[in-house]
Amino acid sequence: MIASVRGTVQAIRLDAAIIEVGGIGMLVQATPATLAGLRVGETALLATSLLVREDSLTLFGFADPDERAVFETVQTVSGVGPRLALAMLAVHSPDGLRRAVAEEDLVALKRVPGIGHKGAQRIVLELAGRLGAPATLAADGVTAHRPVSTDRAGEVVDALVGLGWNAKAADDAVAGVLADRPDLADPVSDLEVSTVLRAALRSLGTGRR
Repeated sequence: MIASVRGTVQAIRLDAAIIEVGGIGMLVQATPATLAGLRVGETALLATSLLVREDSLTLFGFADPDERAVFETVQTVSGVGPRLALAMLAVHSPDGLRRAVAEEDLVALKRVPGIGHKGAQRIVLELAGRLGAPATLAADGVTAHRPVSTDRAGEVVDALVGLGWNAKAADDAVAGVLADRPDLADPVSDLEVSTVLRAALRSLGTGRR
């Protein structure tokens, strides 16, 4: 298995990046949040999981090994393939999925496109005790976040459009998140889009599509 790739980012698409490793451009599928952390021309290190089929080889990339481990574990659930597993990590962080499973939060799981009520029940049943407990909680019990700069909010909108929402809905969702959480809109901070992206996906998942 290809456990990780390290190389120069050659291009970034809405659902994948091309990373040059030893002169070879490798197409790596990833979540919008992971892709938003990459920069063309800079070196990237991603944990990876290789899907081998008779007619194709598909490489999936992750911000860290924990995200990869969750990606691989959720695929052991009946009916959950790599695309749906990646969608789950686009909407929820690894700890978010752990909390949803541990608390049997079907509503949270159904925010993922492609997961209905029965699918959410199956995920809770088959993953019970297998993902572990959430680890990245702040002292007050809320997941810690870094701010997101408003001048890069357009990238979050583009990522949502790439996932299938129209531009106006995506723009409204991102604007709503930043309005509700002004602490995420510090223009002098390094970009951390995952919080805004996931919050916008949850907002869109409630039906404002």
